[in-house]
Amino acid sequence: LPHYTLLTLNMCLNKTLEWISVLQWNETIKLFRGGMPLKRHWAYFRSYDNSFTGSEAVDWLHELLKRNHNFGPEVTRYQTLQLLRKFMKNHVVEDVKGRYGKEDFEDSGQVYRFPPTSPLKPLPQRTPGYIGVIVFYVLDFPQNSETWNKRHSIAIGEVHECKIIRRSDITPKQVDQIWKKMTIAHLQRVLGLKTMDGVLDPKHVNAKHIIHNVFSVNKTGIVIVKNKAEDMPYWVLSAMKCLANWPNGRETKQPMYPGFERDVLRTVAEYFQRLKEPLLTFQLYEVFVNILSLLQQKEVAAEALQVCSLLLPPANRRRLQLLLRLMARVCQNPALPPLNDAIATRTLMVQTFSRCILGSAEEVDLDELLATKLVTFMMEHHDSVLRVPSNLHRHVDDHLSHLRRVQIKYAGADTDASLVSPSYCRKISRAEFEEQRVSSSQGPMQELLEGLIADTELSAKDKRKRLKQFQKSYPEIYRRRFPTAESKAAVLPEKAPRLKPQLVLLTLKKPFQPFQRSWSFRT
Repeated sequence: LPHYTLLTLNMCLNKTLEWISVLQWNETIKLFRGGMPLKRHWAYFRSYDNSFTGSEAVDWLHELLKRNHNFGPEVTRYQTLQLLRKFMKNHVVEDVKGRYGKEDFEDSGQVYRFPPTSPLKPLPQRTPGYIGVIVFYVLDFPQNSETWNKRHSIAIGEVHECKIIRRSDITPKQVDQIWKKMTIAHLQRVLGLKTMDGVLDPKHVNAKHIIHNVFSVNKTGIVIVKNKAEDMPYWVLSAMKCLANWPNGRETKQPMYPGFERDVLRTVAEYFQRLKEPLLTFQLYEVFVNILSLLQQKEVAAEALQVCSLLLPPANRRRLQLLLRLMARVCQNPALPPLNDAIATRTLMVQTFSRCILGSAEEVDLDELLATKLVTFMMEHHDSVLRVPSNLHRHVDDHLSHLRRVQIKYAGADTDASLVSPSYCRKISRAEFEEQRVSSSQGPMQELLEGLIADTELSAKDKRKRLKQFQKSYPEIYRRRFPTAESKAAVLPEKAPRLKPQLVLLTLKKPFQPFQRSWSFRT
């Protein structure tokens, strides 16, 4: 048999890595030159157009590299500066005087610009078939020679056959599953729960809704509904626009009369009150109730609401976005006449629409209290709570990019673990389930009870009434908080007994004398 020349692993692998490195270098330069903001800067007693400072370049390129799948979020600012210095030496950038090469790129106010010539590197010539299986042939020794095996095992170790695998395209169904699983996992982490059992049923999560709510939005972030039949009627949108932009929203020729704005609000309220279910839906009621315990941590609560609202049907999310924006604008508009003679505008908006936003399928006495507390927070932070969560979006994009990335696989190695769908569930005992159920479902109720106790704006009469409602709906939590009558009296003193008017006794001038028979003398 003929003997072939030995093709070493180092030569093929180095050639492969060189080709990939040039691709990454050129891609980074294209992104840097195409996206770096250019402005007018003053340097050396004159202005330079289409330029940038060193600090601006480090800031912008650092964010770009952290989002790029070839580098990742672990890239430091110092590493970014080192890359820009390499750009400077290779004439990717130059200072405004045209100097490069020996000059160092500084993270300061020094002004730089891009040269007019292309700085891209040519790709190295590809050897036919080097991207594929790397095979070792023998020179002077047969393949089963013990001498050859001994010599090369000492020189380069036990080297396995390797190859570059181009992964197959990810199907839309796989993308849906990744969005669904990573959204649920992100929500569980934000809520701080060990499990989502009893809080959210994965069957009620529609991946199509999540993807639509993330990508099908207008420039202001409002969801765009594809099926116009699912959108709000035109007359409702006109009424909301009129009230939100008052008095500039009265562009249409509508009859104006005293109390017109109140009739417009009544029209909008009647539409939302006639919906079949609240905007946050019955199925997601428990999820949103769990957020009540996080309202003291505004950033955490806002992120939890961002993720939860992605689970809504697109038509519901659009209605919720428009309604919360309307409520906030009405409360902040000093030009709008009072909408009620007895109630402040802010209180009126919350009372009117809270049950239209949050409610359970089985009516309970505390629904109004829960809805009022959550809707007030959402109205005050409507700009942030209904944004697309940037952390979740970035993590999903990075994961999808990783799955599409080329992989180097060695013979005998296991299948790439990243292709296996991650699992977020594990079997637990009944005792653990009961413990998690109590901590996840009853925790927000305990927070609500403490909030009622500490509320100084409630009158004693209203506080007793609401505590009585709480005791009726959640007797176990109430009993643990008030195990004895003394513990309840320490928090809420009992009503003082009403004193009855005392009987006024007439005092006689002389003490009462018993009747005595006297002799009668008749004449």
